[in-house]
Amino acid sequence: MSLSRRAFLSSVTGVAVSASLCGQQRRPNIVIIYADDLGYGDLGCYGSPIPTPNIDLLAEEGARFTNFYSASPVCSPSRAALMTGRYPTRVEVPVVLGPGDAGLPDSETTVAQVLKSAGYRTACIGKWHLGSAAQYLPTNRGFDEFFGVPYSADMSPCPLIRGTSVMAPSPDLSKLTARFTQEATDFINRSKDAPFFLYLAHTAPHLPLVPSARFAGKSDLGAYADVVQELDWSTGEVMAALKANGLDSNTLVMFSSDNGPWYQGSPGNLRGRKGDTYEGGMREPFLARFPGVIPSGIGCTGIATTLDLLPTLTRLCGATPSPNQLDGVDIWPLMTGQQWDLERDVFLYFDSVYLQCARLGRWKLHISRYNTKAWSPVPSVGRLNLPLPKPELYDIVSDPQESYDCAAAHPEVVADIRARVDRLIPTFPSGIIDAWQFTMSQKVLDAPVDGLPVPDKR
Repeated sequence: MSLSRRAFLSSVTGVAVSASLCGQQRRPNIVIIYADDLGYGDLGCYGSPIPTPNIDLLAEEGARFTNFYSASPVCSPSRAALMTGRYPTRVEVPVVLGPGDAGLPDSETTVAQVLKSAGYRTACIGKWHLGSAAQYLPTNRGFDEFFGVPYSADMSPCPLIRGTSVMAPSPDLSKLTARFTQEATDFINRSKDAPFFLYLAHTAPHLPLVPSARFAGKSDLGAYADVVQELDWSTGEVMAALKANGLDSNTLVMFSSDNGPWYQGSPGNLRGRKGDTYEGGMREPFLARFPGVIPSGIGCTGIATTLDLLPTLTRLCGATPSPNQLDGVDIWPLMTGQQWDLERDVFLYFDSVYLQCARLGRWKLHISRYNTKAWSPVPSVGRLNLPLPKPELYDIVSDPQESYDCAAAHPEVVADIRARVDRLIPTFPSGIIDAWQFTMSQKVLDAPVDGLPVPDKR
């Protein structure tokens, strides 16, 4: 019986991966390094002029994804999705949370809680942004330890917290990356005798751009690049700590970002930035390294998302699954090169409570859009999410800039994606269903605002 090259490689890789995992003496350690507002094009391994040798080494020694998505173009919702494996619109965190706002509900199960069920020691270091009151902080959401800030560093006051106690009401922001790195390496040093989960969520390169004295001016490309280089240094320190403790070969390290770049930074060759449901706002760098298990230097073109990390880690670590309905899938076959793509339903692009786009395979359908660009002044009529006159279809593989609408040439694809969206929307909370119905029934403006198209009147 003939065997295709893809099937042969998958079978060989699958056997090797299974053998490697069976040979592990204990469950693998898990490290997630999460940047804040880092763009798709801000790492050397994704084409950036900013030198990032330590992060690039993760790509050289592991897997580099080119179609990996956050579940939101802004901070809090993207982190809610990472923690729960569910769309932020399901878990009551559709928008950015500020000081004093409620946080992730107790009814949600976090990845830290899932891994604790398998005997993992857990630590959250850095930016949380899923509720700042004590009952919402990480130590009440499955983390044994927390050292960091409750929300973005540009929100004031931004206290530095250990556990639930304020260590400094207004810490020196230029020293946060170094402090978080020291805490992370200390945790690794203290946790080498049992499996652990380290979630290192940096506040950088989100504004304000405050590199430490050691890195200020180092890049010759400005403060943003200086901050990115400091993140790269931090990643190198974490990897060195793993090696020094003999943990390198039994640790899965992942690196990504919560959303696209804001005013500075690069979305690469993608359209849009933070706050947009264009690719530049939600497609992120994602690297995964696990020596002897994830082959070195593989490129993953299949679609994957932050929603997928919880179900993937649940299976990998032999943990008790979350009791809640998950929107993510197990992407271990992509990480390990066993498969080049996975069968999955449409991926939904939400901004706040509004569904604006959906992707299925190579196709992305734009259904609705705001009447003003992200971060621009709100027009006198208010900011409205409006259905497009006609849905726009883009072939994201050949047109990642979303420049050429090909809906007219592929009506069957438009119909398929719309039908899938219509099946999924009723599974969301009533407020999200109402927002969808309200958008689709909008009476629209007499003229476009800010040059953006609006639907015809009804």
